[in-house]
Amino acid sequence: MGKAKQNKKKKGAGTPAGSKKMERFGILYPRSAGIDVGSMLMVVSYTDSRDQIHLKQFDSFTSSLNKLADLLQGEKVEIVTMESTANYWMPLHSILESRGIKVVMINPSHYRNVSARKTDINDAQWLHKLLTHGLLRESHIAPACYQDLRQYIHERQICQDQKSDTLNRIQNTLTKMNIKFQHLISDIEGVCGMKLLRMICSGISDPEKLLCSIDHKRLKASQQELLHSLEGDYRDSQINTLRGSLKAYDFFKEQMLYYEQHIEQTLKLLAPEIKSSKKQGMVRKNQYHINLKDYLVAILGVDLTAVEGLDEIGLLTILAVTGPEMSKWPTAGHFTSWLNLSPRPKITGGKLVGYEKRITHNPATQAFRLAANCLWQSKGPLGQQYRKLAATKGKAKAIKAVARKIAVIFYNMVLKQEAYDVTKVQQDVEVQKARKISRLQKEAQKLGLTLQKSA
Repeated sequence: MGKAKQNKKKKGAGTPAGSKKMERFGILYPRSAGIDVGSMLMVVSYTDSRDQIHLKQFDSFTSSLNKLADLLQGEKVEIVTMESTANYWMPLHSILESRGIKVVMINPSHYRNVSARKTDINDAQWLHKLLTHGLLRESHIAPACYQDLRQYIHERQICQDQKSDTLNRIQNTLTKMNIKFQHLISDIEGVCGMKLLRMICSGISDPEKLLCSIDHKRLKASQQELLHSLEGDYRDSQINTLRGSLKAYDFFKEQMLYYEQHIEQTLKLLAPEIKSSKKQGMVRKNQYHINLKDYLVAILGVDLTAVEGLDEIGLLTILAVTGPEMSKWPTAGHFTSWLNLSPRPKITGGKLVGYEKRITHNPATQAFRLAANCLWQSKGPLGQQYRKLAATKGKAKAIKAVARKIAVIFYNMVLKQEAYDVTKVQQDVEVQKARKISRLQKEAQKLGLTLQKSA
């Protein structure tokens, strides 16, 4: 055997077919930094202009955060990463972005320090190292205008919840007074209910006078029942408590209108071509007084209220979290995974051993799930699918599955700027009919019967 053949044999002896040499991690971001964020302490690990790694500590006062930004800017750091710890990251994120430094926000639950000792210094160095090699997955952060919109919506929701708690206290006080009219009318927050409450708080305790103040003919309860329901214990302590609760109710309602004004101002910045418009007629409780649909169509480019389950308030919540730019997610699968609406199978040994359960507080996810939960009475194709899944798989799985479907529709409509096409969602009637006939034939065979088509 010749030397050439022997050399070839030796060269290929240790390299199995189909294998290749392991590649080492390259440095993707040489000018980078990692920051461990705390309530009173910021620890930063960064690479300077001479490729030397440094570690420094700063307190969380605004002047110190500006010094930190000056330091990174002076060392020509281009990209910074930090964990989204509580709300402590927000001021620093805003300062760094204003200086033109790219900030990569990451979810703390996705990355852990490999060192046995967990300290602020180790966390900053570990984040810095992972970012340098491009091993971090960036979290979605909406632009500043949408962050403001989300803040206003959140505060309005808090006032709405506090208003509901106040109404519960009002009903509790009425129960102590043995006044029962709240059980005879459909809604204590309606016109008749609030008029009776204000009359009682003004000092009127005569049931006949109270009944004359409302249009009782529009109520289902009889006049005699309403008179009996207004008889009670009108002691001063209970009436004073009722007055205080009613003042709190009025305050929270004013706060909701206050935040609505700021929401409208923010929407005008996003859609300046839309003129301010108020809803005509009486606005139902907890609904917006402004015409949200015009703003949503102008910002998103399509009318998403045509989709079953999606209403103006839900779409506004989703818009404030996601923004109108769907290209941030490569596919609809990435979008639903980010929303935690897609299954996450756990596979080991080539077998499916279960599914990973995750808890998310994403307001957009809650809005999609609420949209799916509202479909139990819908006569459209999505409502039919929800009821079918709820009957076979259970309500919880049906909500998640239909919420995922609505999220996919939302993603495709906004990304492709296409109107809602119900035929794409509706299942084939002939296929459904054939399945039903096949199922009936199998049941008939079990009972020893045969099915015949009627003439």
